[in-house]
Amino acid sequence: MKVLLLGGGGREHALAWKISRSAKLEKLYIAPGNAGTAEIAENVALAVTDFEAIAAFIQEKGIRMLVVGPEDPLVAGIRDFLEADERFRDLMIIGPGKAGAILEGSKDFAKQFMIRHGIPTAGYMTVTASNIDEGEQFLATLRPPYVLKADGLAAGKGVLIVSELEEAQRELREMLDGKFGQASSRVVIEEFLQGIEISVFAITDGKDYKILGSAKDYKRIGEGDTGLNTGGMGAVSPVPFADGEFSRKVEERIVRPTVEGLRKDGVDYRGFIFFGLMNKDGEPSVIEYNVRMGDPETEVVMPRLKTDILELFEATACGKLADCHFELDERYCTTVMLVAGGYPGSYEKGNVITGFDQVENSIVFHAGTKWLDGQVVTNGGRVIAVSSFGTEMEEALQQSYANVKKLHFKDLYYRRDIGLDLLKWRENSGSASGK
Repeated sequence: MKVLLLGGGGREHALAWKISRSAKLEKLYIAPGNAGTAEIAENVALAVTDFEAIAAFIQEKGIRMLVVGPEDPLVAGIRDFLEADERFRDLMIIGPGKAGAILEGSKDFAKQFMIRHGIPTAGYMTVTASNIDEGEQFLATLRPPYVLKADGLAAGKGVLIVSELEEAQRELREMLDGKFGQASSRVVIEEFLQGIEISVFAITDGKDYKILGSAKDYKRIGEGDTGLNTGGMGAVSPVPFADGEFSRKVEERIVRPTVEGLRKDGVDYRGFIFFGLMNKDGEPSVIEYNVRMGDPETEVVMPRLKTDILELFEATACGKLADCHFELDERYCTTVMLVAGGYPGSYEKGNVITGFDQVENSIVFHAGTKWLDGQVVTNGGRVIAVSSFGTEMEEALQQSYANVKKLHFKDLYYRRDIGLDLLKWRENSGSASGK
């Protein structure tokens, strides 16, 4: 079949890499793509939110399936737009409509959904300019640190964790005053949850679901989880503490109630659900939902998927997921992200990347790259992810780091401690394999 994939980052390269290996694929287009996707598919110069142009391309090329990578077109309603057009009644779309995408598009909606369906999450209050005094009073009832979340999409920058009450109250006012634009016209104040973060991924056809595994990503720019937040500096899958008992709790208390809750609310949800969780003493709670795969988690989840992904997508789109064979590789997969110097602040673009031909036994996923004058150059803050398998986590990490050292561009930076906390946890737990 002919497939159009929307997006141009590391997540989309990982999805494209998996789609390109499908026996069902006839032709893969990616809009806009990057230098890595150009090697396995045809990049198309389309903006992911230009719905008219996307629709025209789908019709022109006879696209059978649309896979939506990033959140913006989902929240903006690309599925609704296409389904309203009679020409696309047979188009298979992987990604929810507006009614489902609001799980990511509005933090307040997501919290109400969790409370309504009995899904464990932190206590919260939603504040607007009309009840800001009540918001400040609510902050005073909480223990530090204080969590402030812009209600809408803020390009991953709308969450603040503040240690002092006075600073939190000041930040609340600044957010409501437009610090994150329209996204923070409403602010969710949330109780801070202590524990270890973990991401769990599922795909659902609205009735049934398949759990795609767990991953832990590393958000901070500095080693030891210090410094500014980023889009993600690396990831490990599976997570050692996501064992049978913890996974059972996640499925029974969170995944299943979420899918059932969407159905009860009349939402026809067909696509990925990202569960951002906190593990506190073996008890999972939801921090956030995303309505697409994460990045760089996709770069460790997709390699572990042994099922033909287009078979999985077709079953999802057609409501037949229960009948789809599903299998994950039991090995560990790790990824290390190479970023431009200065990121997540200001950084240069256009620096030549070398060493691709030296990489062995790892998968190189491009995030912020493009072709320029016959060379691959940097085109973003997060540039390349190097993913590797290993029977043990240490083996996978060693392989990724060995190949990271073979890649070069000006002011290259990466964290050298990806997975180190999980290795220490495993040693302290006395587990031999950690699985």
